[in-house]
Amino acid sequence: MQRCRRALAGLVLSAIALAGVAAAAHAADDYPNRPIRLLVGYPPGGTVDICARIMGQYLSEHLQQQFVVENKPGAGNNLATEIAARSAPDGYTLFLANPANAINATLYKNLAFNFIADMAPVAGIIRVPNVMEINPNVPAKTVAEFISYAKANPGKVNLASSGIGTSVHLSGALFMMMTGVELVHVPYRGAAPALTDLMGGQVQVMFDNLPSSIAYIRDGRLRALGVTTATRNPALPDVPSVGDTVKGYEAIAFFGLSAPKGTPRSAIDKLNKTVNEALADPAMKAKLAELGGALIPGTPEDFGKLVADETAKWAPVVKATGATAE
Repeated sequence: MQRCRRALAGLVLSAIALAGVAAAAHAADDYPNRPIRLLVGYPPGGTVDICARIMGQYLSEHLQQQFVVENKPGAGNNLATEIAARSAPDGYTLFLANPANAINATLYKNLAFNFIADMAPVAGIIRVPNVMEINPNVPAKTVAEFISYAKANPGKVNLASSGIGTSVHLSGALFMMMTGVELVHVPYRGAAPALTDLMGGQVQVMFDNLPSSIAYIRDGRLRALGVTTATRNPALPDVPSVGDTVKGYEAIAFFGLSAPKGTPRSAIDKLNKTVNEALADPAMKAKLAELGGALIPGTPEDFGKLVADETAKWAPVVKATGATAE
């Protein structure tokens, strides 16, 4: 009788375990079963927002759930990052990771989160150059001419950025450090308002992410002096590299998806698989190619390494420029 009871108990426990496995498998197959919010740390219109909306639309169509882009600008991208880091790790909150997450790790001394420790990498999307661009009324046609103009007008040339700690900000700070020019940094709450003032003449120069500026460059409302990659960019083949004039100068921006640490691996893998399918889709490749960047498909671990490498790369730049924010 005792043996029968033990055997029965064993069967019950096995059944419960199998039920748990089946439930987990069903949950993985069922994901996502409700809308997902995709947090963006900047206002609409900038590169981070553009990237989020392009990928969000693809994910919505192929995972049959709405990916809702939520713009939460503020604190140099840190507001949205903190919201994401503190969200439930259930796969229903995602974050559009960007260069500020690598830069802010050094730039800010008292962050309420640790991006690498508190966020899980999901998938890389694209790497893009920044572009050094000026209001057409500035009397400079080349990087060298701009350097001469800025040195002749110290403290009178305004440098716009999409916020303290962005790659746009640090690209300009690196330029000042390497050339000795004095520019007055004017941070905005995103690329869109900064570009509006740049085209209006309130500020004179900006090192913006190429995707949010390329249309204005092509229609002549902004003049591109150089791209921040070591070589020319196919989207602007006639624009030289800033490094052609300022030897050793280079700055690249990255964008991808992250989720709160502890998000189920099954959800991360499903999202990663779908993002990689998007990056291989001819229509999506063409759409992203218009942004002037290089696609970065790969595993979650690949994207995590990229974020870690960029964090390590920018730390000495931040320290060398003396840039800080609180």
